[in-house]
Amino acid sequence: MSVNYYFHCVFGLKARKFYNGRWLTEVLCDGKTFSDSECIQWRFSGLWRLPVVLFVNVAAWGTAVHSSDSSNWYAPNALDGLSYTCTHTTTQTDPWWKLDLMKTYGVNRVSITNRAECCESRIDGAEIRIGNNSSDLLSNPVCAVVSTIPAGATYSYSCHGMEGRYVTVNIPGTSKILTLCEVGVYVIFPDNLATGRTVTQSSTYGTWLAQKAIDLNPGLTKSYSACSSTSAQTNPWWRVDLSSVYRVSRVVITNRIDCCAERLNGTEIRIGNSLENNGNNNPICAVISSIPAGVSSTYICNNMEGRYVNLIIPGYSRFLTLCEVAVYGEGMMKFCVLGN
Repeated sequence: MSVNYYFHCVFGLKARKFYNGRWLTEVLCDGKTFSDSECIQWRFSGLWRLPVVLFVNVAAWGTAVHSSDSSNWYAPNALDGLSYTCTHTTTQTDPWWKLDLMKTYGVNRVSITNRAECCESRIDGAEIRIGNNSSDLLSNPVCAVVSTIPAGATYSYSCHGMEGRYVTVNIPGTSKILTLCEVGVYVIFPDNLATGRTVTQSSTYGTWLAQKAIDLNPGLTKSYSACSSTSAQTNPWWRVDLSSVYRVSRVVITNRIDCCAERLNGTEIRIGNSLENNGNNNPICAVISSIPAGVSSTYICNNMEGRYVNLIIPGYSRFLTLCEVAVYGEGMMKFCVLGN
């Protein structure tokens, strides 16, 4: 079997090209991609693939409440992506807004959008807190204190990886009103090879598209909007094309939280380069015995080589539902990576 390899020269990596019988001065690759036929003309310094991090706003994956409601200015309005729909408490002592992220994250930063049409000074002195105490919110550590945010503006506050499930915005004092038009919570995700790749599945149940298994959203509040699922069928499968051959170290699978956790029992994780039988004949990394509802489980693949990662459930009248699939590993070293 013939496999085509490609060398992605990450920005900052250096290379020399062989031209007119001599090696040219070392230059930056500037993000170029080289095919096999081009590769023989180059020598590269360093690793061919460097770590990539993703900054993801996870706020909308959670649920929000606040200390009091004022008319239709509800707590979830701060998560709807619309800067003109805002939250609003009544006038009270120490008003607060709380976001439950449904799991613990290391929070890189929090952004807050202030109200545009009036009252921008109400946000002055607000405290942003992050932690795991849901009953005593004010005991969670402070990430930042808002000095001021101009009307309609969005300001970001660095939290330096503070860990917590709950993000709270509160204003200390009496006769205070808390209004938030948008809140973003940004988390650094590790270098997941599956993110942004091409995915497919043997069938699709309603709007449970294959792509939802690689959207980074674990579906801990709304499975139907964040998970993939096939229809009931014989041997249902799901596949991600990593676009190149990788040495896969581990695969992480997140099960749905609302029901039917047992449906994943017996699922095979397969990795390889063949599309014979839709990739379902590739070698097995692991077989899932069970994953509790809403839990992410890791399966070690010991650097199995492959471009395709498949999940398949053998049997009749089976559903394959995946709330998240993450693939971790390193790129194949190429025969033309010679160094200096």
